[in-house]
Amino acid sequence: MTLIRICGTDAVPVGEVRRFELDHRPFAVANLGDEGFRVVDAICSHAHYFLDEGEVDVDDETIECPKHGSTFDLNTGAPRTLPATQPVEVFATKIEDDDVLIEVPEES
Repeated sequence: MTLIRICGTDAVPVGEVRRFELDHRPFAVANLGDEGFRVVDAICSHAHYFLDEGEVDVDDETIECPKHGSTFDLNTGAPRTLPATQPVEVFATKIEDDDVLIEVPEES
């Protein structure tokens, strides 16, 4: 695995989510304040809609898809509410200086 910079810590306000792309792949970066940053696949597993257009619940550590209201656990990617039944991919994050880094598989 390789750590790659996805954004600066100041790019995502506390309690919000923003979309960033790496190699044409969209990622949703959520800022949970004292609990840190979480990064998940930006595409809902149910409706293929952008999760970053939904709302983040800092207390529950979830993100809600704006299309049908499914919520996903930002730590595991598991859906917490229907209609989604499949998880979204989560990415390990690390803060280094003022950068949000994510672990991505190395290309062969």
